[in-house]
Amino acid sequence: MHKKIGILAVQGAFAEHIISLNRLNIDCFEIRKKSDLTNNSIDGLILPGGESTVIGKLLYELDMFETMQHQILNGLPVFGTCAGLILLAKYISNNTKTYLASMDIVARRNAYGRQIGSFNTNSYFKDVGEIPMTFIRAPYIEKVSKEVEVLATIDNNIIAARQNNMFVTSFHPELTSNLQVHEYFLNNIVT
Repeated sequence: MHKKIGILAVQGAFAEHIISLNRLNIDCFEIRKKSDLTNNSIDGLILPGGESTVIGKLLYELDMFETMQHQILNGLPVFGTCAGLILLAKYISNNTKTYLASMDIVARRNAYGRQIGSFNTNSYFKDVGEIPMTFIRAPYIEKVSKEVEVLATIDNNIIAARQNNMFVTSFHPELTSNLQVHEYFLNNIVT
């Protein structure tokens, strides 16, 4: 089946996601304004890593917030990496402001500290195996509801999870040459 993926391209690591999807021969395009969401039929959406407060603010300023939230709540497959995880979280333990608030998780912003706390590791990802993971000022998930499936942990901290049409990672799979996490999204979330 031909799949078309939109990538939110207002701030953050969207270009790296495009490169990953191009390597998988997946049709993708940048979402920069509301009409990109409303005038295109997409099979999935990627919310990239970056600065969640900036991306959240831009979703409002560009009048995309309500449309995007509506599409996600109505089943649009979505993959949030790092800041994208924060945008999708229903609760943020160390911040009172939430954004799309669609995934039943409690996230912790900058859980691994500032930029100096960034790191690379290899760890197990459910149904995929051991993969390389890059963390940059990464959040993690402190708590999930029973509807959320945990896909990966490091030191008992949840770093990947899915709930119905929503999939999140604390790490940046687009910053490695490994394509297995993108393939997981395409094969298991996008149907």
